[in-house]
Amino acid sequence: MLRFVVRRLLQVIPTLLLLSLLVFWWLRSLPGGPATALLGDKATPERIAEINRGLGLDQPILTQYWLFLGRVVSGDFGTSTITGEPVLSEIARFMPATIELSVVALLIAVLLGIPLGYLAARYRGRPLDVATVIGTLVGVAVPVFFLGYLLKQYIAVDLRLLPPSGRLSTGIDATDVTGFAVLDGLLTREFDASLDALRHLVLPAVTLATIPLAVIVRITRASVLDVLGADFVRTANAKGLAPITVRSRHVLRNALLPVSTTIGLQVGLLLAGAVLTEKVFVWGGIGTMLADAITLKDYPRLQALLLMGAVIYVVVNLLVDISYAVIDPRVRLS
Repeated sequence: MLRFVVRRLLQVIPTLLLLSLLVFWWLRSLPGGPATALLGDKATPERIAEINRGLGLDQPILTQYWLFLGRVVSGDFGTSTITGEPVLSEIARFMPATIELSVVALLIAVLLGIPLGYLAARYRGRPLDVATVIGTLVGVAVPVFFLGYLLKQYIAVDLRLLPPSGRLSTGIDATDVTGFAVLDGLLTREFDASLDALRHLVLPAVTLATIPLAVIVRITRASVLDVLGADFVRTANAKGLAPITVRSRHVLRNALLPVSTTIGLQVGLLLAGAVLTEKVFVWGGIGTMLADAITLKDYPRLQALLLMGAVIYVVVNLLVDISYAVIDPRVRLS
């Protein structure tokens, strides 16, 4: 198992280098170059030359890439043209909100998606299966922002069951420890703040979880149906093994291989969906930061967020590969 993990880690290195090359090329393909993009309306030949010298853009291309790589490794992504703050500090401030939202959305999708997909396959053709298939089609078809506005209008505004936006109510005096509002309330024993943060989290998390939930249900259903018809399952049933043993050890475990891949891919989609979800619910996370960076052409922010998103995606896929090896030991030989 250790050799398998080390081999996968070594494969990650060239992938990350390739991603850094793509971002490096993108920065230099900007109209007028990175210096013009950074200065905007304040761009003058003198200022452009000064920025180019400061960033090493007057050096040979290989030297430029080496300097760029060194800054990335050291966490130096420059300063935001919007706020003037270091980009890495801004990411550290905005990231907990997006992680909190994405983790809860993923938990909803996984904890509901796998059981629903399994039950739909087990009761194929029955009302539960039909309702599940229709529900997943609707879940995939409805845009995230539209669903967010619907939930916000009817549940938060009309029925007033949950807060419509933000992470905490204005009257709540919460201590910020980790940036994760729910966790901070538990750590500081400010349980009213933790409960309030949880209530604010429900609507955006459900909105963000809708598409991953629908995808996981459909993949789980298809995978379980495929495994149920396999010879080894029929053999296990013929041997007289307990139904719970057949379902857990033979059916569900083998059906989880494609599901684990799907879950890994959904992490990247969660980050994309967070942009729209955070805008609808005024969440104030990385999605909001990215949307503002695109609108206001804050290229240092864009560079950092693109690299961060790529690294997260690569790491998640590495974890998916490791989960493959845990579920199916044969994968370790590949």
